[in-house]
Amino acid sequence: MASNIDTQLSAAVDQNWTRQVDWLKSLVGFPSLRGEEAPCQDWIAREFANRGWTVDRYTLADVPMETLPGFSPVMDTDYSRAVQVVASLRAPKPAGRSLIMQGHVDVVPTGPVSMWQTPPFVGTIKDGRMHGRGANDMKSGVCAMVFALDALRDAGYLPGSDVYVQTVTEEESTGNGALSTLARGYRADACLIPEPTGARVYRGTIGVMWFRLKISGKPVHVSESERGTNAILSAFGLIEALRGHARELNERVKRDPWFSRIPNAIKFNPGKISGGDWASSTPAWCEVDCRIAVLPGMTLAQFREELSGVVMAAARQDPFLAENPPQIEWNGFQADDYVLEPGSDFENAVRAAHRRTYDGEEPGDVISPAVTDCRFYGRYYGIPSLCYGATGTGNHGFDEAVDLESIHKVTLTLASFIADWCGTRPAA
Repeated sequence: MASNIDTQLSAAVDQNWTRQVDWLKSLVGFPSLRGEEAPCQDWIAREFANRGWTVDRYTLADVPMETLPGFSPVMDTDYSRAVQVVASLRAPKPAGRSLIMQGHVDVVPTGPVSMWQTPPFVGTIKDGRMHGRGANDMKSGVCAMVFALDALRDAGYLPGSDVYVQTVTEEESTGNGALSTLARGYRADACLIPEPTGARVYRGTIGVMWFRLKISGKPVHVSESERGTNAILSAFGLIEALRGHARELNERVKRDPWFSRIPNAIKFNPGKISGGDWASSTPAWCEVDCRIAVLPGMTLAQFREELSGVVMAAARQDPFLAENPPQIEWNGFQADDYVLEPGSDFENAVRAAHRRTYDGEEPGDVISPAVTDCRFYGRYYGIPSLCYGATGTGNHGFDEAVDLESIHKVTLTLASFIADWCGTRPAA
């Protein structure tokens, strides 16, 4: 049976629903690709300030992080343009437990726009779903956490303890946006990240590593290609060696108590390739940007050393590369795995709020071969963290979309959770 406050929260979510959908549509309308997130973040900062929240707007260039655990090396972007936003809702006399609610606004590239059924940066609604890049991953969650707090206020309450609402960048490439909030000094008793989980408790993510292979070749006119070497073709041999290494890692991961549940948890992806200067010359260079999951239980340094050994062993099979070995640049994610062990008060509170919204239904849980920002709070800073959010499809693909009714329910769940976890005080 719903309590009086849950009935009030449900009415407030319903009352705000049209405004919430419009807000999400505006958010999706910002093409917040890496390095281009500032207009979106500035709009959010104004939205937070208009709610009376204390806003801290800064850039990643303002925060020294290079020596902190979890920092990932940065290439190909200007951190003086990487805007982060933290809004603080401080309770004068904290009566409950404090909370961080965090979401990322950076989105991945769209790919060829012609292959989308609707424009990727127009929040298009059809058949109960909103389509657009980032609509699901994860502007749906940013919208839900903001309007959960709106519902609490409109029901006549404020959080009884401190709440920090964070919108960050770099989640899709390094995670340094999340790290910056911790370097900035923000701490709480728990952190909830409303990534789109299908209203399940997302308790664990595998580690991830990005790297760039830089391969040399000997250019000659293609008519005498036997006298030169082809850096692009040489790259194929290194890629095949790494694919074989991933298969071997997937045998080893079967011993892990959590990640053995995922078929082929160690995913390897050569995601971007460029090389050569002229179609009639054998290419003198090739660069391949790769992503691979990190074997649980290995340190990042150990994993880099093992991965380097695989690449160099493969290079020695190539007569030219044996004398001119490839370079490896670690140029993005250097992320450890993270699991929130079952049974914490935090998880129990999230589950209880889910049951109140979903008529007693118990939420499922997820262990993922992807990565989220949870690791920063939970692994490096001892703040229990999990993801819980809406339902959708097409993350990182064409025609990304989120189910709007799922956002409605998640918003109510989050509002109910905040009231329980943080306690409440009367709104002014």
